[in-house]
Amino acid sequence: MFVFVCAGCGAELTIPLSQVALPVHAYQKYGNGTQLPVLMESGTFAVDPKPSGPPWRKWEEIDPDEATARGLYAPVYALSDGAAGAIVIAPGDACGTVLVPEKSGGYCCGLDGGDGPNMACEACGLPVASRIDDCSLWQAVWLVPDAVRRLPVEGADPATLSWEELVEEGEGTPPFEPIARWGSRWGTSHYWSWSPQWEAAAGRALAHLLAASQGGPVTVPDGLAVEVFQRALDALLPAGPSTRRAVLAGPGQPVPGADADILLVPTHPQTGEVWTAAGSAYLVPLPFGVWRWLARPEPHLPVPASGGMPKGVLRDDPPMPRAPYLFRADSGVFQDTLVRLPAVRSPWLRAISDNLMQHMRAGLF
Repeated sequence: MFVFVCAGCGAELTIPLSQVALPVHAYQKYGNGTQLPVLMESGTFAVDPKPSGPPWRKWEEIDPDEATARGLYAPVYALSDGAAGAIVIAPGDACGTVLVPEKSGGYCCGLDGGDGPNMACEACGLPVASRIDDCSLWQAVWLVPDAVRRLPVEGADPATLSWEELVEEGEGTPPFEPIARWGSRWGTSHYWSWSPQWEAAAGRALAHLLAASQGGPVTVPDGLAVEVFQRALDALLPAGPSTRRAVLAGPGQPVPGADADILLVPTHPQTGEVWTAAGSAYLVPLPFGVWRWLARPEPHLPVPASGGMPKGVLRDDPPMPRAPYLFRADSGVFQDTLVRLPAVRSPWLRAISDNLMQHMRAGLF
């Protein structure tokens, strides 16, 4: 386990934390005026290996060789020149910090970090982090990598679970959930929606499915995967006689057949490791919670109730409402993934990236 301390004076800025994989939805912007929950579980942190935050340069200012060296194979609006290695934690796990009023960018409904670090070390005043809690953004504190140091502390990290233990002990991420709106004239309210985590996960996976398609049609497993992927795949890929087949694969699943061209596989929530299989099939990564729900869907979502309902016990109520609209993958996560795949150099796939706004208007994203 580690604590993060101020690089200027050594004051402790966090409680003891254990490292986990960076969530795929870490930079997601969801909806309009929605109130998203905390990004990280308390007691954990994750590191973004890519540069992030201001200053920014527009694509026209970037040399093509530099873009390729940074893993970009198609244009983006702007590229961060911020430091690599930003650390994200739950807001409640920060300590010894104060807000910097003159750096309070955002304020549609909260802070968005657009003016640079808005939290300073209470002891010496060094800017050390950005508090994010504006509408449509996941609530988090992002520590500035150059302003903090990571120190080991006494206490063992949670054991890294094996894939088999994850299947038995890990929980799936429900595909539907209530989304809170910021207070209105009628008070607090919410609506039922596809899970933002599912939309982000599908955005990354859809980019990989297109790259794996080789420009031909792709089919996915029956069930929820069809609702999540097939409509977009059918719209974005041409029809043809040769269809590539995607199947679910991973711990506890049957060994994929030789006719499986693409495997939908889980990533480990602690390490970020992608589950691998023998053979040459293209691996499409899914967050473990989403993959587990696809592999082992729960027939009836538990309904929240007061009192202590035992884990796994379902109330005899009607099922939770479904989202009243067709599934749409997250466009931001999709494009951020696609431009980092070498396959996007193919003209047909580059055209999808370039015409993303048109596909958003068509309701695919």
